[in-house]
Amino acid sequence: MTVAFSYELLASDGHARRGRIATAHGAIDTPAFMPVGTAGTVKAMFPETVASTGAQIVLGNTYHLMLRPGAERIAALGGLRRFMNWPGPVLTDSGGFQVMSLAKLRKMKEDGVTFQSHIDGSKHHLSPERSIQIQHALDSTITMAFDECTPFPAEKDEVAESMRMSMRWARRSKDAFVARPGYALFGIVQGGIHEDLRAESAAALQEIGFDGYAVGGLAVGEGQELMFATLGHTIPHLPADKPRYLMGVGKPLDILGAVMRGCDMFDCVLPTRSGRTAQAFTRHGTLNMRNARHAGDARPLDESVDCPASRIYSRAYYHHLIRCDEVLGLMLLSWHNVAFYQQIMRDMREAIAAGNLAAYAASFAADQARGDVDPEDDPGA
Repeated sequence: MTVAFSYELLASDGHARRGRIATAHGAIDTPAFMPVGTAGTVKAMFPETVASTGAQIVLGNTYHLMLRPGAERIAALGGLRRFMNWPGPVLTDSGGFQVMSLAKLRKMKEDGVTFQSHIDGSKHHLSPERSIQIQHALDSTITMAFDECTPFPAEKDEVAESMRMSMRWARRSKDAFVARPGYALFGIVQGGIHEDLRAESAAALQEIGFDGYAVGGLAVGEGQELMFATLGHTIPHLPADKPRYLMGVGKPLDILGAVMRGCDMFDCVLPTRSGRTAQAFTRHGTLNMRNARHAGDARPLDESVDCPASRIYSRAYYHHLIRCDEVLGLMLLSWHNVAFYQQIMRDMREAIAAGNLAAYAASFAADQARGDVDPEDDPGA
């Protein structure tokens, strides 16, 4: 049965939205967090384990996959979903972020960007048309328009010039996109922290017409206060009947604040990257499992998370694995962190549906601020 790509609003609480996105490869409940599988893998996790956390969609990256193993090879093997054994939807970043992050290895012109590979120094050209072509070969459920992520800080004139080029690239991305039932193309709002530029960008994208709208160019050093302010004057310019995706965010409190401002979709490398550096996200803040205080602690990481890695293994065992450089420790921490993120997304969806997101947010923020306290030191914990 052919499924049309669509967004359905199920409930709202203030600006926060509980929704469902229908796609060719399955539904996505929002607010949603997408684990990052940059090179066709969510690092240190089996695809089946990622799915077990409740994740319904993962992210892949056009730039990295076009270098290794190559989009055409993945296409010949049945597309990215089959290649990585992921059953659900996949969103692919356009490669535009690398325009900023690999600034020393690229030359940018109106036509597109010429990259020098960070792997072997070979040269590659990425244009809006080529980016869309690669994402089509990957069989991406959600394709992202090619854009430039403007660095922060930058002069307003530079931000404006960059944003307007991204809008021209957005038009070319739309022209190159092959529409199919259940597939989608998202435009990306740019404009730095400037309210008028964000409004101009949002209007330009809506004139072109996209299936969803992302907010890019944030979480690049501007800080939480400026990020929230920028969202506050950007989201009202986006259509209410389309998904809204805040790219590259972030820490749990960043996501919670963005949900309260009307964002629906998120991605970030933090859960798995932190897992690989011995960090565990919990309801009571972030734990460093290298710390000696965990050596004799029989408690689990976080019993509120419905995941074996969160509830079965002791903190003492995690500390032991990390101190012994056992890869299992990094795998279990990555599993726990992704599960923790999915748990808080479920909690937010339930809170929005019940109309008590503000109370949930206050409780969650208080728990994060209080931190992890040993019950022996705090009988009221």
